Amino acid sequence: MRLLSVNLGRAKAVSYTDNPEGVTGIDKQPVDGPVRVSAPGPKGVGGSGLAGDAVCTKEHHGGDDQAVYVVAREDLDHWEAELGRPLANGAFGENLTTRGIDVSGALIGERWRIGSGVVLEITSARIPCATFQGHMGEKRWVKRFTAKGAPGAYLRVIEPGEIRAGDPVEILHRPDHEVTVALAFRAVTTERELQPR
Repeated sequence: MRLLSVNLGRAKAVSYTDNPEGVTGIDKQPVDGPVRVSAPGPKGVGGSGLAGDAVCTKEHHGGDDQAVYVVAREDLDHWEAELGRPLANGAFGENLTTRGIDVSGALIGERWRIGSGVVLEITSARIPCATFQGHMGEKRWVKRFTAKGAPGAYLRVIEPGEIRAGDPVEILHRPDHEVTVALAFRAVTTERELQPR
C-alpha cells in the first residue's frame, strides 16, 4: 500500500462551475517533494489540509472533516478504460492518489499512517457535484460516477506532518462496524434505505 502522488490545485477561473465566484481548485496536479499536512480548521473557515492546495468554496468543501481527499489509482484505471482516455493522478481533484488500498472499501473511522508520522482518519465519501462534472467534461458524469459507487474518501488529520509520493500507507485501526465509505455513499445517494445501518 503506497502513496503514488500528492496533488495540489491552484485557484482557477472556470466557466463550467456553479459557484458564484466561478473559481475552483479542482484541477490538482502531482507535486515533487514533501507537503505539509495539518488540520485546516472548521468547515466554512478552513480550506485544505495540504499546504499550497486551494479550496475555493469553503461552505461546501474543506474544513477539518474534509481536509484531505483520496482516490485509489485502481479506480482511476477503471475509469480510463470506460472513458477511453488517460486520467493522470489528481484527475478527480484528489489530494492523494494511492495504490493497493480499497479506498471506497475503507471503514468510516479507519485510521491510516502515511510515511513516518502523518495519521489520517476516514470521515466520509465524496459527493460528486456540477464542478466535478464540468472538470471531467463528460455528459451525465455525476450520475455515472454515482452509479459506480466508488467515490473515494475524505479524511481528517489526526497527527500532522509531511508526506510525499512513494510514502508507505499503513492501516493503524479499523473500527468494529461495517460502514464503509461505499456503503455510506450509497446510503446518501442511490439507496437511502441503507441509512439506518
